[in-house]
Amino acid sequence: MSENTPQVPPLSQQQLHSLHGQIQQLAQQFGFAEMGVVKPDLEAAGQRLQEWITQGYHADMDYMSVHGSKRYRPAELVPGTVRVICLSMHYLDPQLTTKSCLEDDQQGYIARYALGRDYHKLVRKRLALMAKAMEALIGPFGYRVFVDSAPVMEKPMAQQAGLGWQGKNTLLINRRTGSWFVLGEIFVDLPLPTDEPYDKNHCSRCSACIDLCPTKAFPEPYVLDANRCIAYLTIEHKGAIPEEIRSLMGNRIFGCDDCQLACPWNRYPQATAESDFKPRHGLDQASLISLFNWSAEEFDERTQGSPIRRAGYEGWLRNIAVALGNGQANAATIAALQARLKDTSEMVQEHIQWALQQLEQRAAKAIPLKPLPLLTLDARKIKHLR
Repeated sequence: MSENTPQVPPLSQQQLHSLHGQIQQLAQQFGFAEMGVVKPDLEAAGQRLQEWITQGYHADMDYMSVHGSKRYRPAELVPGTVRVICLSMHYLDPQLTTKSCLEDDQQGYIARYALGRDYHKLVRKRLALMAKAMEALIGPFGYRVFVDSAPVMEKPMAQQAGLGWQGKNTLLINRRTGSWFVLGEIFVDLPLPTDEPYDKNHCSRCSACIDLCPTKAFPEPYVLDANRCIAYLTIEHKGAIPEEIRSLMGNRIFGCDDCQLACPWNRYPQATAESDFKPRHGLDQASLISLFNWSAEEFDERTQGSPIRRAGYEGWLRNIAVALGNGQANAATIAALQARLKDTSEMVQEHIQWALQQLEQRAAKAIPLKPLPLLTLDARKIKHLR
């Protein structure tokens, strides 16, 4: 909202209440699963964020600390904000071969949200269309849409809007549909009726997400250390991956879903209705060697409109080199690694050399393949995974 933001329409309480119901209908119409309206009170969440940063758990994500109180005071980020409309959209296709991909060390595992089109673009467009539809109902009003693109504490805000609770893995969980969804927000200058916060926590004594994290990235429940998180290391981190972490990454080359896959609330996931979330270029079952052989031009072409582009070509090769080093020591893998030693950066070369050393030791039976912690779960608890 800016100086040119139109005046808030003089709506009565009855009209605002009616508008809230109409917004719920619009949310469904535009493909959102849940909707809630909140007048955010994020002071406590902001204090926890500062403590998290002080502990250094944000790793190299310096942007987490540069916006000050704007991150937990929406009206400072967008002057004139009175309410925030929080929405969620499912992205998982339950027919994906998730378990078999993790078990196959010749395939590359990509976080399920990243297999198709970049959700930021999809959800942002829907939010903008939804806001325009609201304008068609009541006339111009001030608003701004966000999709993980600004200093917005979306998970605490969504909990206050009634969309779910933040679990021990720090993700927002919905009791009916689990956590396979992304969030978006519309900041508005309308004094809409608010929804009840979700005050219950259904994690109880369960610690599956913490126990089965491959890199032990949760120093305590509800706290994530990005320095050890595979999602951070394979996407946000631009340098070398710490050696003590590499052998724990398995074949995960972009993101990680293990804390979601282990969560009992995700046993019966809600299927996405969005075709844009369907896998592109066979990325749900792609071989590591074929992905490693992509040229820079192929990477740019095949990741157009994809969240994978965020890792960059160098990060992509780095991640795949580590995954290849965590697999079987066969001739094809060794040849693929050796072939790229001459045409990559020093950082990538260092990971290739590490991978070749791992394979050499594995061939000599000096080191075994690392077992997948997730698959130590009772088979009945992961029978929904294919």
